[in-house]
Amino acid sequence: MNELLDWIQANLWAGWGILAALLAAAELLTMDLTLLMLAAGAAAGGATALIFPGLVWLQIVVALVTAVLTLFLLRPTLLDRVRRAPGYRSSLDTLVGASGHATAAITRTAGEVKVSGQVWEARSFDPSVTIDAGEEVEVFGLDGITLIVYPTRRQLGS
Repeated sequence: MNELLDWIQANLWAGWGILAALLAAAELLTMDLTLLMLAAGAAAGGATALIFPGLVWLQIVVALVTAVLTLFLLRPTLLDRVRRAPGYRSSLDTLVGASGHATAAITRTAGEVKVSGQVWEARSFDPSVTIDAGEEVEVFGLDGITLIVYPTRRQLGS
């Protein structure tokens, strides 16, 4: 066990590298670029460990500064570019066409639906149609974060 601890102390860059790889892999689950910026900080700490193996405090400072700078300077720019890319659909846009059911009566002004396991405010696509609680609906569109829905088992206007 002492040999392992000695090796880790002598090769701290490997620990930074493993941390960077784990953070980058975890980024694939979130896709919001936060963990990727932290991975960049860990990679910078690892590079510092290769150059200055005995200065752990410097490695930590470089890792923290890099992570903070990338989080606040690089991440907003990258997110903006991703959102402007052709074919980008936000998570809200993917709700259009999804099915769900009314959890409360839906009128032209208010209501509530459950779609994809989440409860949303909703209103009826056709102002003359009231959708009863429990009725199946489909999402027609969005108005901010309010879903515009219509009943799937009956025609609009009836």
